[in-house]
Amino acid sequence: MTTTQHPSTKQDILQRLLKQDQATAQELAEAFEISPQAIRRHLKDLETEGLLEHQQVQVGMGRPQYVYRLSRKGRDRFPHRYEDFAVSLLDTLIETVGHEQASSILRKQWQRKALEYRDKVGTGSVQERVAKLVELRKGEGYMAEWYALEPSNVENGIGHQFILAEHNCAISNVAESYPSVCGHELEMFAAVLPDCTVERTHWINNGEHQCGYLIKAGSSCKEVV
Repeated sequence: MTTTQHPSTKQDILQRLLKQDQATAQELAEAFEISPQAIRRHLKDLETEGLLEHQQVQVGMGRPQYVYRLSRKGRDRFPHRYEDFAVSLLDTLIETVGHEQASSILRKQWQRKALEYRDKVGTGSVQERVAKLVELRKGEGYMAEWYALEPSNVENGIGHQFILAEHNCAISNVAESYPSVCGHELEMFAAVLPDCTVERTHWINNGEHQCGYLIKAGSSCKEVV
């Protein structure tokens, strides 16, 4: 195994843990093809900086292993655009017009965003539109990706399913202070893909390592190409 170290190895470690939630030093060493000793040095440095945390787990009958994951500070290293301003603006808005009116304004904002997304994703197959939506989210600071699930019941025209995963939230502080925005976001995805059903499967606000959405193509969806 090579011990050549890339200057961005520490950032690569943070990105990998952001995507997969946790990993052992051995798993990271194998993923990056560098020695476990080198990985442990990186992990120690990152933990000293407060970007990682670890816990000891028992794997089978062997010795306990350290499992590493991002700390809150580590997650904050990834893009969180406009957050401080947005939270302050929402606080002011609620103080000025009240919760009910502020909620109505937020809903209209997400509806406007949905129209913008729909215009940009176009009218291709559901797979093409999901892929374009993910690219739009990436451009806004989300670490987003998608993949297709094995189809079922395709003979009835409703078998195609996709997972949209976002491994960081570009508005996490807003979502923590005002969880209702996540509901509006779910409504927005459903509006962008009106011929599909969209369900939330994972939620960072619930302590999970990503926000995930299951997209099910309806009978009116175009065939996947």
